[in-house]
Amino acid sequence: MDLAQLTRDLEALAADAAGAVAGAPDVAALEAVEVEVLGKKGRLTGVLRGIGALPPEDRPKVGAIANTVRTGIEAAIAARRLVLGESELEARLAAERIDVTTPARPIRRGSHHPSIEAMGEIAEIFGQFGFVTLESPEIEDDRTNFQLLNIPQDHPARDLWDTLYVDLPNRLLRTHTSPGQIHAMRTFEPPIRVLLPGRCYRYEAIDASHASEFFQVEGLMVDEGTTLGDLRGLLDSFAHAMFGAGKRTRFRPGYYPFTEPSVAFDVECLVCGGSGCAVCGRSGWLTILGAGMVHPVVLRDSGLDPERYQGFAFGMGPERIWMLKHRINDLRLFLENDLRFLGQFR
Repeated sequence: MDLAQLTRDLEALAADAAGAVAGAPDVAALEAVEVEVLGKKGRLTGVLRGIGALPPEDRPKVGAIANTVRTGIEAAIAARRLVLGESELEARLAAERIDVTTPARPIRRGSHHPSIEAMGEIAEIFGQFGFVTLESPEIEDDRTNFQLLNIPQDHPARDLWDTLYVDLPNRLLRTHTSPGQIHAMRTFEPPIRVLLPGRCYRYEAIDASHASEFFQVEGLMVDEGTTLGDLRGLLDSFAHAMFGAGKRTRFRPGYYPFTEPSVAFDVECLVCGGSGCAVCGRSGWLTILGAGMVHPVVLRDSGLDPERYQGFAFGMGPERIWMLKHRINDLRLFLENDLRFLGQFR
């Protein structure tokens, strides 16, 4: 091989490379051309192997031509890479373009749990009569949960509460919100008007109308000259505000150790309108709470003189109230995480 032949080969290589570079459709194809022409085993390396057969005086001439060819090819590749890169960027931007005027997906808003909604509405209604909402402990001692409420150790009424005890001396999870009465009467001077909502705990089976963990709302009013008639008027007003004006109500005799006399408060069945159905047991009435006049023993245990002060108390389950108001037939729905149910009451 002579100088002229190597020169022609290099010129042919430069021409072929220029065509391949210009025709590369994308960066990947361009990189393949670069490896084929300028790689360690590329065409340029193959041509330059013939330099060793040339006379020593011709070798620098071929080297100079080869450097010019390499530089030209590298410049062409760099220019083509810039063009292809810009084109690919424009294509990607076009494909990923976001129309900022397109309406966004609706944001799912949370809501209060229906038990919280129910307690909020109960508090709003009684708040119109001057009742303020207070918190009381969920872990109580036996004395406050039972004894100060006229339920001594051997009292048969203890069988009405299936108690859960905790791993602390003489401590238990409160079985009702009534212990809050003791805290309120020992904290405030009469006149007292308080609501005491909160969780309660009992060891019992869960079914359509019972749960082992549930909410209660306790109400307490203590003043001079408080009567059972005041209690009846207040509860009538509450029932009409919660369930609708004109709903019939009634008192029935009941029993609670911490009230005397004790009553059950019923409202006309919301499903059948009082004509009798399966929901109300064909009676036309639904019990929504228990109530009564605060027992003199409880007043005295709370540091108040029962000769001077009288009071009444009532306790209701907000879930039960909400079940009646919205015709919900299973208490267990409040304990599950079905958003279709929980989101209805926002």
